[in-house]
Amino acid sequence: MTSQSATDIRPLDESAELLVDDPTWWRQAAVYQIYPRSFADASGDGIGDLRGITSRVPYLRDLGVDAVWLSPFYPSALADGGYDVDDYRDVDPRIGTLEDFDELSAALHAAGLRLIVDLVPNHTGSGHAWFQEALAAGRGSRARERYIFREGRGEHGELPPADWESIFGGPAWTRVEDGQWYLHLFATEQPDLNWADREVREDFLTTLRFWSDRGVDGFRVDVAHALAKDLGEDLPSAAELEAMPQDGDHPLWDRDEVHEIYAEWRRVFEEYSPPRTAVAEAWVGSAERRARYASPQGLGQAFNFDLLEADFDAADYRRIVTENLAQSARTGSSSTWVFSNHDVVRHATRYGLPPRAGRPGKQGADWVAAGGPDDGIDRELGLRRARAATLFELALPGSAYLYQGEELGLHEVAEIPDEQRQDPAFLRTTPETRSADGLGRDGCRVPLPWTRGGASFGFGEGGAHLPQPSWFADFSVEAESEDPTSTLEMYRRALHLRRELQGAETLTWDDVLAGGEVPAGGDVLSGGDALSGGDVLVFEREGGWVCATNFGDAEVPLPSGEVLVASGELGGADDAADAARTLPGATTVWLRR
Repeated sequence: MTSQSATDIRPLDESAELLVDDPTWWRQAAVYQIYPRSFADASGDGIGDLRGITSRVPYLRDLGVDAVWLSPFYPSALADGGYDVDDYRDVDPRIGTLEDFDELSAALHAAGLRLIVDLVPNHTGSGHAWFQEALAAGRGSRARERYIFREGRGEHGELPPADWESIFGGPAWTRVEDGQWYLHLFATEQPDLNWADREVREDFLTTLRFWSDRGVDGFRVDVAHALAKDLGEDLPSAAELEAMPQDGDHPLWDRDEVHEIYAEWRRVFEEYSPPRTAVAEAWVGSAERRARYASPQGLGQAFNFDLLEADFDAADYRRIVTENLAQSARTGSSSTWVFSNHDVVRHATRYGLPPRAGRPGKQGADWVAAGGPDDGIDRELGLRRARAATLFELALPGSAYLYQGEELGLHEVAEIPDEQRQDPAFLRTTPETRSADGLGRDGCRVPLPWTRGGASFGFGEGGAHLPQPSWFADFSVEAESEDPTSTLEMYRRALHLRRELQGAETLTWDDVLAGGEVPAGGDVLSGGDALSGGDVLVFEREGGWVCATNFGDAEVPLPSGEVLVASGELGGADDAADAARTLPGATTVWLRR
């Protein structure tokens, strides 16, 4: 494997020149997600803050990403890690001020990086002024029309309007003092807004302009598929609700009229130059339904979680990439690719566990619930596969969304004492009612390790709000920056090359270069004289560069060409003839032919 410093590719003082008024910048951007409370702590109180992020802008610039996505930083009671928002147009005082935000925005833009912020429109926090007004105003008030309040069932309204369960466990309806009930599809502290109310819609248009005027380039839209609801007089039971198809007419999810909301948002985006953009978190039933959120008349992009949910398998990867690129070509959007985020077990850990093989639930959740035992996981293999998968992802046309710490090869932190857990899916359930998924999010939100030592491995001068394990020292930025074969250095090399090599949003599966037999239906790469077997995928991008990934265990011959970057050590000596080089299992390589 060859190594090259990021500074050999692009002088750092040229970074600001990359930020131009390009309305299509987002189509093939590498976007780095920051969970603000766990990235860097400048105040030393154990909670990450905006000034901490600003101090690390040189790191983000050198990493080679194109944009930063900030998870919620708004005032919040932290019932759901900041996704319970009490004020959409301010900053939580524990992590900064609006002035701190402006300084961060300016620093990112000066470094040539765009800024995307999280928006949580399905629900507010229970501390939001609107909800407090609704509680005080009582039945029939204008304030309650902004939320979803209903009378209960039973002789005295003592039963909830329906027997629905929230996403985080427990009832989805909570009763207030005057006897009415309000809907919260998530935590009790996250009352759902009524998007049929015009005031709600207008207020969010104001919020979009507020942040856009402060230099925000785009928005990530949380639970984008839930805003429009149709709750008739007679509510269906939980069983009936579960059985209803999500085809545009479901009472809660992915209703067709939600796109009327995003059409209004698009008109706001177009007020700016370049237009603001957005990406939807929309868990829907089909690629066709997801594409509606990514429409140029709507948000512009929607998250594709197909690779995140797939096993490390060549056939699955090829099918997913082919289908999503075809869908993007039909709709005019660009594809999105993601392996890790703030809601799932890190992919270095998932890929070290037995294949999911179609089992329900989040991959890795059972392992986390068991306390992260060494038995049953191959951490080294998981990291090799994660590195190979990421290099495959970064070679694809479209946007790559990366989660903080994955560039360090971090595994999931499973050993968190119950009394220190913060996830509402854990707090709202009991050991008897809790599914394995209820333990699956705190471990990926543990504050990052920047140095080998210190009170919190360089996260801040104090401790960290979630416990960091001792093995973080070897995965710190300090340790990995000194190792040319580290995961961090692979990310730096690949991200800078990606920017240099990026071309049209197309690829060509190289069925000649890959060698081997085509399975029925021709879904797996095959043919040719260089690689062999259905475990190998090879594709070529515009400009003649090639990505080859070996999903199997056995080494295969490596195609000819100049090695640009590899996810692991290649077989054969660096100066060996092309015919003598090999591509080991769980390894990806980029070649220039």
